[in-house]
Amino acid sequence: MYNLAPKNAPWFEHLTDSVRSLGEAAHEWKIAHTGAELAYTHAERGELHDGKVTGRPGPDAVVGPRRDGSRSPHVSASFALRRAAMNHMHHLGGEYRHTAMLFASGAAWAVRKVHLGERHDQVVFVVDDTDRRDLTPGSTVIPDQALDRYSGASQLRAAHDRLTDCLLAGEHAEDIADQAYVADHEASQMFDLGVIAEGLADAAYAYGLLAERALQYVLLGPKQAHRDRLAEERAAQEQAAADETPTAGDR
Repeated sequence: MYNLAPKNAPWFEHLTDSVRSLGEAAHEWKIAHTGAELAYTHAERGELHDGKVTGRPGPDAVVGPRRDGSRSPHVSASFALRRAAMNHMHHLGGEYRHTAMLFASGAAWAVRKVHLGERHDQVVFVVDDTDRRDLTPGSTVIPDQALDRYSGASQLRAAHDRLTDCLLAGEHAEDIADQAYVADHEASQMFDLGVIAEGLADAAYAYGLLAERALQYVLLGPKQAHRDRLAEERAAQEQAAADETPTAGDR
């Protein structure tokens, strides 16, 4: 378990933990999806042995005609394994995309709120209207003025451009697929767009990591203000204690 900020820590420490939890969630799904891709690749490897076995109804069978059936166990097992591996890979890929987008949009949300002078101890999302009440990724935009003089601003913008390209490619590919008729050149274009859209999860995760770093930049001001306030309070307490201490002439 990670060492979280104590309950009485300032708000920005809890906000940092909130964004980091989103990153760790996306990282877990990323690892799982990579493993599923490897499992699917492994399931596709190797030659199939076409040796046969016979399936024969038992003496008490009452359903269907009583005739023998020839099967290839290795072929059947391989196709079933590939299908299961592919379904598992697609499922984990969807989870990875969702959590990566939550990370990207959550980190961007935190940067925007801090830039506006707001104090939040947790990232806030809208939930969808399904029974699961899943979190819905929000905007990934960070205004340029929020990162004025930040050395990583250009890298962050480039990562956001990459993320935007993946999002737009996916939307365009879906629009083509929804058409009643898809011409050959549109089908080719849809394939190319789909290849770009496949990079969405990795692009969102990469952007989330950079936005998380940017959050620490915009938190420099609030952190310094917090330290200054603590120093003032400490000085006031020390002065009050000194005022209450009797001098030699008062004794």
